[in-house]
Amino acid sequence: MPALLATLLLLLPLLAMLLRAPWTDLPRLLAQPEVRTALRLSLLCATAATAISLVLGVPLAWVLARSQARGIPLLRALVTVPLVLPPVVGGIALLLAFGREGVVGRWLDQWFGVSLPFTTTGVIVAETFVAMPFLVVSVEGALRAAGEDLEEAAATLGASRARAFRLVTLPHVLPALVAGAVLCWARALGEFGATITFAGSFPGTTQTMPLAAYLALQTDPDAAVALSLVLLTVCLLVLVGLRERWWPHGSDA
Repeated sequence: MPALLATLLLLLPLLAMLLRAPWTDLPRLLAQPEVRTALRLSLLCATAATAISLVLGVPLAWVLARSQARGIPLLRALVTVPLVLPPVVGGIALLLAFGREGVVGRWLDQWFGVSLPFTTTGVIVAETFVAMPFLVVSVEGALRAAGEDLEEAAATLGASRARAFRLVTLPHVLPALVAGAVLCWARALGEFGATITFAGSFPGTTQTMPLAAYLALQTDPDAAVALSLVLLTVCLLVLVGLRERWWPHGSDA
C-alpha cells in the first residue's frame, strides 16, 4: 500500500498533465517561433553545461574518490550543497560571485569586459552550477566501488596516472559516467530558479523552456502545458532510451 501511494503521488501529476493537454491545438502551439527558440536555447545550454561538467566534474570526482587529504570530507560536502540548495538561493549566490559587482564578476568586467548575468553564457553557468554535482556524485561512487587495484596494476606496468585513468579506470566506470551525464543534462534542461535569478528571462537570449512555460502559465495555460509536455517528452526519451543500454536490469550501475 505505501508503494502504491508513492507511485500515485509520482505519477498522478504527470497523468493529469496528459489528460488536460490541449492535444488538438498542440501543433499550433508548438509551431510558434518563441517556442522553437526557447527549445533550441534550452538544448544548447543544457548540452554546454553537461560538457563543462564532464571536463571539470570527472577530475573533481577522481580527487574526491582517491585523495586522502584532510579537507576532502569538507570539500565533498560543499560540492554536494547545490543538490539541496534552493535554486533561487543558488541564483543569488551566483550574482554575488559573478555579477558586475560580484567578488569575481567585477574583475571579469574590468579586465576582460565580460559580464555573465542576463546572457546566454550566464544561463550555462547557472545550469552547470546546479547540475554538475549529479555527475560528480555518480562518478565518485563508481570510482570508489571500482577501487584502486586496477590503477595500481597499470602503474606497475609503467603506465602514468593519466594513462591508467584513461585506459583502465575510465572504461570501467563508463556506465556510471554516462548515467551521471544524462542526469546532469536532464537537470540542466529543467533548471529554473537559478537561471531566472542570475540570467533573467529574455526571449532568444536567456528564456529557456522552463522559463517560457512559467511565463506562459500566467497568460496562456494551454501554451504552458504544451511547453511542459515537450520538456517531459525530451527527458523521458533520453532517460528511457539510455536506461536499457547503460543501466541494464540487475546491474550495479
